[in-house]
Amino acid sequence: MTGTEGSPTSTDETPRRIVQRGLWFEEFEVGVVYEHRPGRTVTEADNVLFTTLTMNTQALHLDAAFADDLPPFNARLVNSMFTLSTLVGLSVAQLTQGTIVGNLGFSEIAFPKPVFHGDTLYAETKIVEKRESKSRPGEGIVTFAHTARNQHGDVVATAARKTMVRKRPEGR
Repeated sequence: MTGTEGSPTSTDETPRRIVQRGLWFEEFEVGVVYEHRPGRTVTEADNVLFTTLTMNTQALHLDAAFADDLPPFNARLVNSMFTLSTLVGLSVAQLTQGTIVGNLGFSEIAFPKPVFHGDTLYAETKIVEKRESKSRPGEGIVTFAHTARNQHGDVVATAARKTMVRKRPEGR
């Protein structure tokens, strides 16, 4: 059997393997926007579990009778910290899986519209800035502008995030 790169030429050869990872520092380009798919449909169970795990007793997330009578939404709202966590989580596989050292901080967090049970969140990330670390030679700092939209295209969350990212190891 003859083939292209990664295809075995005989049954005894081990195929080339590719492990999914995020981007190395050198691969980030300022101004590029990444669209993260698939989206994530938020359920009532997600909201109640996250809210109770984090000890947030806000009735607006937990008490249907209370929230249903409360204008202007007359419905329970999804916990905004769940929305923020999901927004960042949707970006991991494409951007930082296995290449991040850690988050350095979040800023400019906003929730312009609420998220309700049954909404689907989609995320995109723009690379805003990058620079080599002054104190850690094998790493760099990348600033992301994250945006979450619901299934109607409405922006439901935004956040700026600074991360420490590994540089490409030698030989990779």
